[in-house]
Amino acid sequence: MTASESTTAPVPASADSRAVDGAARGALILPLVAAVLWLVAGCALVLVHSIQLHTPTFLSACAWFTFGRIQAAFETALLYGWTANAGFAIVFWLLGRLGGATPRGTGLMIVGSLFWNAAVGAALVGIFVGDLSGHALLQMPGYTLPILLASCAAVAVAAVLAWADRRDKSAYSTQWYALAAVFTLPWLLSVATAMLYASPGTGVSQAVVAAWTGQGLINLWVGPVALAIAYYVLPKVTCIQIPCYNLAKYGFWILFVCGPWLGTRDLVGGPFPAWIPAVGVAASVVMLAHVAIVAINLKALFTRRIKGSVALRFTAVSVASYLILGVAGLPCSLFPLEPWVQFTYVNEARTLVLILGVFTPAAFAAVYFMMPRTMGRAWPSDGLIVWHFWLHTVGLLLVLVGFVGAGLDQSSLFWDNETSLGVIVEGLKPWFLAASGGLLLQLGGAVFLAINLVLQVLPGLPKPPGRANSNSQTRPS
Repeated sequence: MTASESTTAPVPASADSRAVDGAARGALILPLVAAVLWLVAGCALVLVHSIQLHTPTFLSACAWFTFGRIQAAFETALLYGWTANAGFAIVFWLLGRLGGATPRGTGLMIVGSLFWNAAVGAALVGIFVGDLSGHALLQMPGYTLPILLASCAAVAVAAVLAWADRRDKSAYSTQWYALAAVFTLPWLLSVATAMLYASPGTGVSQAVVAAWTGQGLINLWVGPVALAIAYYVLPKVTCIQIPCYNLAKYGFWILFVCGPWLGTRDLVGGPFPAWIPAVGVAASVVMLAHVAIVAINLKALFTRRIKGSVALRFTAVSVASYLILGVAGLPCSLFPLEPWVQFTYVNEARTLVLILGVFTPAAFAAVYFMMPRTMGRAWPSDGLIVWHFWLHTVGLLLVLVGFVGAGLDQSSLFWDNETSLGVIVEGLKPWFLAASGGLLLQLGGAVFLAINLVLQVLPGLPKPPGRANSNSQTRPS
């Protein structure tokens, strides 16, 4: 369906979607299981990081778990372990389902996933032994990047084959975002490989490239995959039309033109040409139009009853987080407020909410929706699904409140020249305790998902106790 045709029906699966699901099963299980394992590991690492903020002596005797290495490790585990693997599987499934043709690139998916996870594991080992770059969101050792680049290129080829083989040559917004995401990931990794490791620039150019590339990974991979899921799940589960589908193409192009430049707004006040952070601020202004389009098209998530669908509830959390961050990004980059949030935990809150609040709930919605259809059977425990939703959502709120509160408190205390560092650390401890509690809840939710997923792919295991319900997204159709 093209943008000019609007939506005359909800996003459909093709008539032979069960055959497509079955053919893709082998290519989906490996990256999904790896993704959930990386999610559990990443949540555990970020919990350790949060605990060290209010208890600096925690694991301080082990060099592998020093503060800087733990921060780099959890970023790598969550961004390259969890979001990449889950994104590979979800994008491949979405493009195959909407295309309606039996997927041809399953072998590329499996091989690419194997090498990708091997490279992420090597990157984690390198980080723990002290071999890290120091570039935010790109802290893995340089020797792992060529493997990551080749691996995601193989996955991108599989996704392109699913797109090229589609029976209906028109396209949905889900396909736009999904296909663009699998193009931009290898593109950004190639830029990082060439300009940060193979032939690094001098002076401030490295900081500009790192900001542009790191935030591009967030805005052009994490965000588009989440939007692809939202544009698919909402009409598929509710059977309603997207109200302003004609606007969706404008929102798509705004994101992919302005998204890469959002990272440069964090360079305000640094030793850079004034036009570089100014471009980031201007991109933040234009991005408000993209945020408005997303809000208009997905408003049904907040106006209809979604209580009976865990997939819709997770999608609503994802879209709400996306809209909040999109609106808050502009004032946080302007001069009156920017000095109060720069170099504080507000920036860390933004990164964590993008990964754990935007991508992660959307990925959960996709996993809970697609796995029963792919495996041909319902989830083993509906009770674990319900607990997972509440643990993750409450945990996300605590993480947001904890890190934003700590960042704002931190900035006000830093502006007071008479306040000692010890007083600042003690003043921020309640906020960090709240954030640690939220991360502990999210870790528990990730463990529940891991248990349910293992039971789903290995049906011979005994089922855990859990109440039965009729949630349609947990059962095959």
